[in-house]
Amino acid sequence: MTLVPVGLEARGLSWTPLGRTTPVLADLDLRIEPGERVLLAGASGAGKSTLLQALAGVLGEVDPGDLGGEVRVDGSPVRVGDGRVGLLVQDPADALVASRVGRDTAFGPENLGLPREEIRARVAEALDSVGFPYGLDHRTNALSGGEAQRLALAGVLAMRPGALLLDEPTSMLDDDSAALVRAAVARAVAGRSATLVVVEHRLDRWLGRRFGADGSADGDLEPLVDRLVVLGEDGILADGAPDRILAEHRAALLAAGLWVPGVPPPEPLATGDLLTDLRRAPGDIDVRGVGLVRSPRRGLAVDRRPPTPRAALAGVDLTVPAGALTALRGASGAGKSSLVSVAVGLERPTAGEVLVDPLLADGASRSPSHWTSHEFADRAAWVPQQASLALSGRTVEECLLATSRALGDDEDAARRRADGLLALLDLAGLADRHPASLSGGQTRRLALAAALVHRAPILALDEPTVGQDRLTWAAVVGLAEAARRAGATVLVSTHDDDLAVTADTVVHLHAGRAVGPTPEGLR
Repeated sequence: MTLVPVGLEARGLSWTPLGRTTPVLADLDLRIEPGERVLLAGASGAGKSTLLQALAGVLGEVDPGDLGGEVRVDGSPVRVGDGRVGLLVQDPADALVASRVGRDTAFGPENLGLPREEIRARVAEALDSVGFPYGLDHRTNALSGGEAQRLALAGVLAMRPGALLLDEPTSMLDDDSAALVRAAVARAVAGRSATLVVVEHRLDRWLGRRFGADGSADGDLEPLVDRLVVLGEDGILADGAPDRILAEHRAALLAAGLWVPGVPPPEPLATGDLLTDLRRAPGDIDVRGVGLVRSPRRGLAVDRRPPTPRAALAGVDLTVPAGALTALRGASGAGKSSLVSVAVGLERPTAGEVLVDPLLADGASRSPSHWTSHEFADRAAWVPQQASLALSGRTVEECLLATSRALGDDEDAARRRADGLLALLDLAGLADRHPASLSGGQTRRLALAAALVHRAPILALDEPTVGQDRLTWAAVVGLAEAARRAGATVLVSTHDDDLAVTADTVVHLHAGRAVGPTPEGLR
């Protein structure tokens, strides 16, 4: 069964999350014709993900709120589970439903009641189309963020829906993996003329433009979209042919924070006196011959097959200096997140050792994996790839102050820093909000703010610029640079070329091994 392309329509769509008085979407009207290919853009928090969820019929299923208006698919009310609309959510961890790759990819086609042989064929085709590197029995909880993103997309493609709704499908991918995903989406919409709606901050990849870091043209690709819809604070800011929108609304798009193709990245935002000192003396981190072999956790499903251990790191030697920003780069699954985790003591290496400067240890073990939770919080701050995991509290304010309170810091000083960080990161006015009501980009910025309030001498950031528009990107990078200037040891894992350019040292990883610092100009 392959569904024909479907049309999508929102009429008077409004959504106000529980606990908010201001709607994310208000009386929005949008019609997308069958087979149309739409790029949905807008500032972080503009409601792009909310709109995709509404078009898929899942808005309000998990997070409560007040939903108004209607959504129709080919003129009929949207129905979840009929296979006409396939949604790839922003956080791939929320999309994986099974413990093994094959079962996860087959989940959608199985729910459509397809014959077993057709399911097998679709699963194989979908995984191959996104360049998935592992077999059907590979455990899903052993995947990197980028690998999970490709697997989640394969699950959507295997359903062969009439409309593909993709929420930042390449945000956690290296260039080669992103090219595979782009090609897979191109084949899906070309082969069946499927309707496509893709949310993305970086517009060039979907508009068929490629530019260097200085904004100069670096070749063109075949565009995948024929319509650009831009969401603003008051609804739809612009809608039409991409070339016309970019030409006629260039200034407004830049002011709204869009990554307009051909425009160099902004300068990192000045942070004033928000972060000028640290809570204790900083120091280098020495990674010596580190190896890490993981045995994936068993899932909740009954599975008698033992987990297969996998080498995430092998013989890594690296010094992460204080007062510098070190960026880790490499393909999805190369070991970047693993190295960040081991370097700051969140995981214990299975070979080699990690030692911090004695001044930084200051009475605690020089091996960060032996630190107590209090010793860790007093010396390090970490923003994981799945940023929501770093948040602890029922409100944004509680999340910001949790660590400072646990460490006994001065409450008034911590609040002043928290308020300043909220303002700088475009989160002002959200202190009383539940963190689950934030957009993906807002959640990542909140996690960064929470990591900075207590002024730890180690700052570890895993993909900190994912989901950010130009303006919030400048704030995030500005804060990372402020931590560096204050003397912190800053370690960042990133696929972001523009962020990597700001680093003092860039280290490339391949198959769990550090292949050396990258020379200036080749970052």
